[in-house]
Amino acid sequence: MRIGFIGLGNMGGPMALNMIKAGHSLTVYDLRRAAAEPHLAAGARWADSPAQVTAECELVVTSLPGPKEIEEVSLGEGGIISKIPRGAVYADLSTNSPSVIRRLHAAFAAKGIEVLDAPVSGGIPGARNATLAVMVGGSRAAFEKIKPALDAIGDKVSYIGESGAGAVAKLVHNMIAICSTQLLAEAFTMGVKAGVAPESLLKVVQDGAYGQGMLLSGTMPKMVFRGNFDRVTFALKLARKDLGLATEVGRELNVPMPLASIVEQDFLAALANGLGEKDSTAAVTIQENRAGVKIRAQ
Repeated sequence: MRIGFIGLGNMGGPMALNMIKAGHSLTVYDLRRAAAEPHLAAGARWADSPAQVTAECELVVTSLPGPKEIEEVSLGEGGIISKIPRGAVYADLSTNSPSVIRRLHAAFAAKGIEVLDAPVSGGIPGARNATLAVMVGGSRAAFEKIKPALDAIGDKVSYIGESGAGAVAKLVHNMIAICSTQLLAEAFTMGVKAGVAPESLLKVVQDGAYGQGMLLSGTMPKMVFRGNFDRVTFALKLARKDLGLATEVGRELNVPMPLASIVEQDFLAALANGLGEKDSTAAVTIQENRAGVKIRAQ
């Protein structure tokens, strides 16, 4: 396919390279031209603006930090909507607001263009290895049309439902991951302050009903126990944004989400403490400071 790819950051960069490796023809754009050097070396073409990216593409893809950037790139002056050809598909791979993606869907539909929300999960390793989960909302026919391109970035590509469904699914996924880490922080600070080593607590929980999930086998021992918050796999400022999007949906639908709201306040406190560029697990330190104890392996 002829693909325009906008946003070559930690996630977008590897995804774009995998599309090139799969034989797709890419035109790329990023605020930093240097980010596109590996793609240009692999045969991609450079565009000087989002509008230029879209001119001759069957599919336009964005991978951007959040709703503000997505709206600006898609609907702003010189944005995607100004040049994308009728019949093309626009797929946003970002973690986005369902309300924003539905507004985009309506705006682009007036020009004969399908918009898909297609957020991804699997982190930077998944982006590099093309093992991402891709959650797609929008027209099923448009999904089937671009699925070969999505198969180049993920091995778990799923159609979720109508416009916004993919965005909602991603927020559910991230909300569980983000809030569960804080719940573990509460439990482990209690256990450590009561005199039990964190490694022993971890074994008990792993051996019990909670099972062998990623938070227990990866996040706690590799990040929290080591205080390894400078190794950023998911920036705290982006986690706060995603959780905020989830609680926004809850407010729109009158769904009580007390734990999510409390955890959001912890993330705001972490931002206020200058931790925005750290890994999202650095928010554990807010609970540690309240409890007066650190969850660290000796």
